[in-house]
Amino acid sequence: MRLLLIRHGQTPANVLGLLDTAHPGPGLTELGRRQAEAVPGALRNEAIEGIFVSTLLRTQLTAEPLAEERGLARRITEGLHEIEAGELEGLSSYADQIRYMEVAFSWAAGELDVTMPGGPDGHEFFGRFDNAIEAIEREHDGTVAVVSHGAAIRTWTAGRTGNVDVQHAAANALANTGIVIANGSMADGWVVEEWDGTPIGGPQLLDVSADDPTGESLA
Repeated sequence: MRLLLIRHGQTPANVLGLLDTAHPGPGLTELGRRQAEAVPGALRNEAIEGIFVSTLLRTQLTAEPLAEERGLARRITEGLHEIEAGELEGLSSYADQIRYMEVAFSWAAGELDVTMPGGPDGHEFFGRFDNAIEAIEREHDGTVAVVSHGAAIRTWTAGRTGNVDVQHAAANALANTGIVIANGSMADGWVVEEWDGTPIGGPQLLDVSADDPTGESLA
């Protein structure tokens, strides 16, 4: 299966640096809507069989233009949502942002017993995200679009692919509507074909002034 792991479009929280992981979550900013509208054109050469989104509203809104253009339903899938911030929910200080991302990346490095303050550990995160990908895999063996979240995509990619490690995931940004393309299977493993950290609709859709902890480089 070929996974197009697409981060959702910009939300107000992404502009303000808020750790915002609760359901149903915010909608998109005006820029976020433009980012979403640019996705179908950017993926025009991809033979997409299915479109899967998380239980958070921002992924569903991001996938809407692509779903309409392809005539495909958006499949809301348990397990694809953002890493829960726990006690850090709603906070925006640099220290809290770094703590959140460091915990997530520690899971990708194999430290699965580390717990997000008041939230999940790595076993819980990888368990539910793996289950979501396995469910998609049971239905498709071609190319699918999975619209998910910055920390979730970066952490899962670093922990589950053979050629991207946690250092790469931490050093490389994944802006809103950035994309990671991985090929393989849960049984045989995954290889990253592409990591495009800028919006797939073009660099003109990148908000360089935003305080976006789950998408920014930690290098």
